[in-house]
Amino acid sequence: MRTVYHAAHTRGHFDYGWLRTYHSFSFSEYRNPERMHFGLLRVLNDDYVAGGTGFGLHPHDNMEIVTVMLEGVLEHQDSMGNRRQLHAGEVQVMSAGSGLRHSEYNASPDEPLNLLQIWIYPQHRNTPPRYDQKAFDTVGCYQHWQYLVAPDGADGALQIGQQAYILRGQFDAGSAASYRLHSPDHGLYVFVIDGQAAANGHSLGRRDGLGLWETEAVDFEFGQAADLLLIEVPLRL
Repeated sequence: MRTVYHAAHTRGHFDYGWLRTYHSFSFSEYRNPERMHFGLLRVLNDDYVAGGTGFGLHPHDNMEIVTVMLEGVLEHQDSMGNRRQLHAGEVQVMSAGSGLRHSEYNASPDEPLNLLQIWIYPQHRNTPPRYDQKAFDTVGCYQHWQYLVAPDGADGALQIGQQAYILRGQFDAGSAASYRLHSPDHGLYVFVIDGQAAANGHSLGRRDGLGLWETEAVDFEFGQAADLLLIEVPLRL
């Protein structure tokens, strides 16, 4: 088994007033040659958007973009004709494919908004753009792994255009869990949303990240209550 550890305080961080953002991998003004990606996972951003502000209309192409809502309400609009709101507990998948434009704003003038945005390289290029979103009840991820995103949309997950899986689990203190990877050619990136956990013996705190590969499974122990996001991706295109 091989690992790479990203402590929360080592992430790229910028405060623009309207946006406080933390980058687990190189993005925008944050450039770190040792943190360009983890396999096909290209971006993991932890964004806090002030009330009434957000990202204006901007383009994307050939990227699978997943947004996990943690707090607040996001107003989304895109060139495919979608105009939606996303609330805490909802997940959005945008397959940018051959190209699209979209905007994202905090729908509230004064309430906080916190989201995780994940970019994964697609399996096929220049496919037709596609959009989907779904609300996930936190009961579904209590004491076990709940699929949020999967390549075939199985187990109630949203479909993604890559052999990738995103799961969330919320576990009590004193509990344990395991996760088995779908392929020996995949790696697993563990991101602690809240709490503390040990992954194959590696201690992790709030907003820490750990990439693991060359292993069939990952065992977790929870000395404290914890909320985790798992991102399983192919290591190579």
